Amino acid sequence: MTQIHSSAVIDPKAEIGEGVYVGPFAVIEAGVKIGDGCEIHPHAVIASGTTIGKKSRIFSGAVIGTIPQDLKFDNEETFVSIGDNTTIREYATVNRGTNHSWTTRVGDNCLLMAYSHTAHDCQIGNNVVVANAVNMAGHVIIEDNVGIGGMCAIHQFVHIGAHSFIGGMSAITKDVPPYILAMGDPLTYGGLNSVGLSRRGFSAEVLSILKKAYKILYRQKLTKDQAIQKMEQELDLVPELNHLIDFLKGSDRGIIR
Repeated sequence: MTQIHSSAVIDPKAEIGEGVYVGPFAVIEAGVKIGDGCEIHPHAVIASGTTIGKKSRIFSGAVIGTIPQDLKFDNEETFVSIGDNTTIREYATVNRGTNHSWTTRVGDNCLLMAYSHTAHDCQIGNNVVVANAVNMAGHVIIEDNVGIGGMCAIHQFVHIGAHSFIGGMSAITKDVPPYILAMGDPLTYGGLNSVGLSRRGFSAEVLSILKKAYKILYRQKLTKDQAIQKMEQELDLVPELNHLIDFLKGSDRGIIR
């Protein structure tokens, strides 16, 4: 049953699904689409251009879909897309895209904790946990099943690979390959995320291949291209290794060391 507090401000041109809760003094602007079963808590602001999937929760003081903090932005129509079952905690912010990609995206089953900032054109995958006060610059890509510790700062255009985990208070200025732990200042490779991967059903065979791949990349003093070539020649090219190789080939900022 839909519950909308009498003090909430909802534009008639907003689309509200079934079974939605909207708390006191929440603001929902024109053009917003709220999926079935969502919770919009007191004083949250959902700005024009935002679509929120089913059963997501936006907590008090969060601001979703306001214009990007980009001086080149010229008030073009851009968007924010939030997936299903995603939670955005108190005072987190998610900005609209620019004409670079038009849409800032947050996937399904994500948790963006309090005071985190997701800037324009960021692309966040599914099952991502972003801890308190993580600040992303524009155009950041975070693949599926990533965990980012509290108070990290992520440089614009950084790409973070799937199933990686990054320790708190890190400055992330280069790409972080998939499946690893990263920590320290400067941010460095800290080994395979073996516990996380095992919990997610990665086989012992795949874990062994990935360990060998990262020894080639980080322990044999090879260039990136030399390491890729050696992986392709010496290791079984399972899908997980192919994903790592494709990530390395596509890295524009360079990877952490």
